[in-house]
Amino acid sequence: MEIKENLLGYSLSSLEDFFKKINEPKFRAKQLLQWIHQKGVLDFNEMTDFNKPLRERLDSIAYILPPIIEEIHKSPEGTIKYLIKLDSGSMVEMVRIPEKKRMTLCISSQAGCALQCTFCATGAQGFEKNLTADEIIGQVWLANFNDKNELPITNVVFMGMGEPLLNFRPVIESAKIMKDQLGYGLSRKRITISTSGITPQIDKLPDEIDVSLAISLHAPINELRDELVPINKKYPINMLMKSCNDYLDKYEGKRNITIEYVLIDGVNDSPELARQLAKLLSGVYCKINLIPFNPFDGSNYKRSNNTNISNFKNILMDKGFITTLRITRGDAIDGACGQLVGKLTKSVKGKKLISHRSI
Repeated sequence: MEIKENLLGYSLSSLEDFFKKINEPKFRAKQLLQWIHQKGVLDFNEMTDFNKPLRERLDSIAYILPPIIEEIHKSPEGTIKYLIKLDSGSMVEMVRIPEKKRMTLCISSQAGCALQCTFCATGAQGFEKNLTADEIIGQVWLANFNDKNELPITNVVFMGMGEPLLNFRPVIESAKIMKDQLGYGLSRKRITISTSGITPQIDKLPDEIDVSLAISLHAPINELRDELVPINKKYPINMLMKSCNDYLDKYEGKRNITIEYVLIDGVNDSPELARQLAKLLSGVYCKINLIPFNPFDGSNYKRSNNTNISNFKNILMDKGFITTLRITRGDAIDGACGQLVGKLTKSVKGKKLISHRSI
C-alpha cells in the first residue's frame, strides 16, 4: 500500500517536483501553496480551481494535516502558549507574543533538545526527535488559521524547543514557505533562526536561505560558556566568532547578528563579564538582546536583580552597542522554554495528568 504524503511542509520547489511526478503542470504547485498557506484550506475538495479528477487523485495519494493543539495557556498581558501534540505522541510548544507593531510566533524545531544548556527547561528533558517540515510550518499554520479571532503572525523566531541548526533541512524547507510570496510572505528580517553555535551549519546558512541570525551566547569566556552551553566544548567561542564574521562578510556589511544573553544572578551578570563581552564583540556588527532568566522547576538559577541588569546593559551601551532588554513575559503560564512539556512529562511518568511547561 502506497504511503500518503503530507504536503503541508512542502515548499514551492518541492510541490513542483511532486506535481511533476504525478504528471501535472507546474503551476499547480503555486495554486496549492496559496490554498494551504494563504487561505488556510486543508481539504482538496474545497480547492475549486482543481478539477474533480485531480482533487480525487490528490485525495488518494496525499493529505494536508497540521499537528494538534493539546492545550492553550494565556497570560494576563496577552502572551499565548500552545502545547502541540505531534503524530509520534511527542509534545512541543509554540508561543504567540503580541507587541505594539507586530505579532511574533516563537516556534520549536525539535521535541526536546540534546544540547543540555543548564539554564534551559527544554535541555533538562533530553532529546526526543527532530520535527519534520510539516510539523514546523504546521505551527505557523495553526497560529494563523486555528483561531480566526487572533491577528496574523508578522514575525517568526526559531527560539522554541530544540536547536534549529541540528535539524537543518526541515528548518530551511519550512523557512522557505514562510518567505514565499505564495506562502506567508515574510521578509528575511521577520524570520530569525537562533542557534547555540553550530558553526558548520552557520557557515552553510547564507548559501541556503537569507533570514536573520541570532546567537545564544550567554557568556564571553570559554570556561563559563562550557558550563552554561556545553556545545561550546565542541565549537568554542573563537570558532563561533569566526563563523559569525564569515557570515557577515558574505553579506558585505548589509546584515547584523543578534546576540542573545540570558542574565543569571551571580553567574554571568557581573560588570567584569559585561566588559569582556564588549571586548569579544568589538568589530562584530551586532545588537545585543539581554534576557532576564526565566526560572523553572528543578533549576537553582535565579533571575538577575534589576540593579545588575541595569549595570550590565549600561556598560554595553557605553561601549557603543545597541542593547535591548527583553520584557519578561509569560511567567503566569510557565514562560521558560519547555516548561509546559516538562510538567506534562513529569505527570505522565507519575501516572497522573497535570498541566505542562513551555517556551
